[in-house]
Amino acid sequence: MRHIRAFLRFWYDFVVGDDWRVAAGIAIAIAITAALAAAEVSAWWVMPAGVTLIVYGSLRRAVRAAKRA
Repeated sequence: MRHIRAFLRFWYDFVVGDDWRVAAGIAIAIAITAALAAAEVSAWWVMPAGVTLIVYGSLRRAVRAAKRA
């Protein structure tokens, strides 16, 4: 059981990392892309737009935190 728990902790830390909002945003972008593709709508643009917005938000939060410190 200890090995399984360590394995799951590794993957949680690898996927979520320092900011759970980034992981959640990427998961949402993947879900939107999948839903659009299932509806046979061109969905190639969702991931680049989503990643751009998510990185912008993450950097904005980091800059605000650095200014406060």
